[in-house]
Amino acid sequence: MSSPSKRREMDLMKLMMSDYKVEMINDGMQEFYVEFNGPKESLYQGGVWKIRVELPDAYPYKSPSIGFINKIYHPNVDEMSGSVCLDVINQNWSPMFDLVNVFEVFLPQLLLYPNALDPLNGEAAALMMRDGTAYDQRVKEYCEKYAKPEDIGARPEEKSSDEELSEDDYHSDDDEVAGKADP
Repeated sequence: MSSPSKRREMDLMKLMMSDYKVEMINDGMQEFYVEFNGPKESLYQGGVWKIRVELPDAYPYKSPSIGFINKIYHPNVDEMSGSVCLDVINQNWSPMFDLVNVFEVFLPQLLLYPNALDPLNGEAAALMMRDGTAYDQRVKEYCEKYAKPEDIGARPEEKSSDEELSEDDYHSDDDEVAGKADP
C-alpha cells in the first residue's frame, strides 16, 4: 500500500495531466488552486472559478478541503467563505476517490443539482424554492460579475510568450494619434 504522500503526488499529477490549470500555493503539494469551468448546459456554463484545495496530511484517507475563491451564487456554497457543502466530500469521502473525481464529477454535480434543503447560503436556497426564475437570473448575474477569466487572475487577451503575434494582433494607432508631421 502506498503512503499518503505518494498518493497525494500521484493524484496531483493526474489532475494536472487532465488539463486542469493548477497553481501551487507554496513549495509543498498540500495547497493549490485549480481553475474550474462551470458545467456545460447549466446556469454556470461560461463561468470560471478559482478553487482552493487543501490536502490534509492523512489524504486520501481524509477528504480534501475545497472552497471557491471568487463568488458563486449557489445554495450549497457559502457566499462569504466559498466553503462547499457536499456530502461526498464532507461526510462520505473514500480513499477510492481522487482529485479528478472532485473536479470532473462532484463539483459539476453540485452545480447541476443544488440542494436547497441543506444550504450554506440560505438566501440562495430560499430564492431557489420561492422563485426559480429570479434564482436563475441571480446565478447568471453572479457568473457575469464574478466568474470571468479575469476574475481568477487569468488574462485571456494576453498571448503566451511562445506564440507569435500575427499581423492582425499587432495593430498600432500611432499614425492616427500622432497626427501630421511638422513641415
